[in-house]
Amino acid sequence: MLKIAYHPIYKHPLPDGHRFPMEKYDLLPQQLLHEGTCIEANFFEPEIPNDKHILAVHDPEYFYDLLNIKISQKAARKIGFPLSEDLIERERIIADGTIKGCGFAIENGIAMNIAGGTHHAYSTHGEAFCMLNDQAIGARYLQSLKLAEKILIVDLDVHQGNGTAEIFKNDNSIFTFSMHGKSNYPFKKEVSDLDIELEKGTEDSFYLETLFKTLPKLIKEVNPNFIFYLSGIDVLASDKLGTLALTIDGCKKRDEFVLKTCHDLKIPVQCSMGGGYSPDIKIIIDAHANTFRLAQEIYF
Repeated sequence: MLKIAYHPIYKHPLPDGHRFPMEKYDLLPQQLLHEGTCIEANFFEPEIPNDKHILAVHDPEYFYDLLNIKISQKAARKIGFPLSEDLIERERIIADGTIKGCGFAIENGIAMNIAGGTHHAYSTHGEAFCMLNDQAIGARYLQSLKLAEKILIVDLDVHQGNGTAEIFKNDNSIFTFSMHGKSNYPFKKEVSDLDIELEKGTEDSFYLETLFKTLPKLIKEVNPNFIFYLSGIDVLASDKLGTLALTIDGCKKRDEFVLKTCHDLKIPVQCSMGGGYSPDIKIIIDAHANTFRLAQEIYF
């Protein structure tokens, strides 16, 4: 059975006018249940994880300053959220959704997190709505239990996974692959193990051709026994924070290729949803829902 991390705190309210669409975290599971893609049993509720899993990735001084809301105003501005105890609890719970998802992925082939993909969180600070790097935490969790030795992180959000690249820059056991908009944030990028920068306005055909050519070869070279997939839908032409021009169908074909590749090669995959900022919430929900629809179709 497909297992999906969801907690009511994912929809934590932000001040009016904030550009981050938190409502998607509530509407997406509702849509999946309404259309019959999922049933209640598909969802599990993550909790606060043991600090040791977070501290395997993040600097203790940063983490405890974050917990106590003692980080500097400059550091808080980089994160972009008005910080609160509830918001930091939310971030910890998202990380646990990915940690527990790793176990479900090993059991079932795949697991999903309604939230996550917080790839701008560095080891020592947060950026761009990201405080704790959920997939980096999940990777270290797997290694600590010797459930995976070689891990591949496939980041197809429109923004480079700069925090993830920094965290694993000196670690040959975790390969970071980011395919993103060249003109997008972050404007000063880190160096992933493989970065593919796409020009402004890149459409379905070139995007998919590049991915289809790259991913199988990369998996053969890296030979991972676990994959993390960040399936951001901010690659859509309608996205207000993106510079690429994919259609809903192109985005769906991207997800289908990644998931089918993992399935056919029998490599467990944990998926975090990442970004999506189209003005029309219906587009956001439909594009994200496609990832879950495909997971059910391909795996179950």
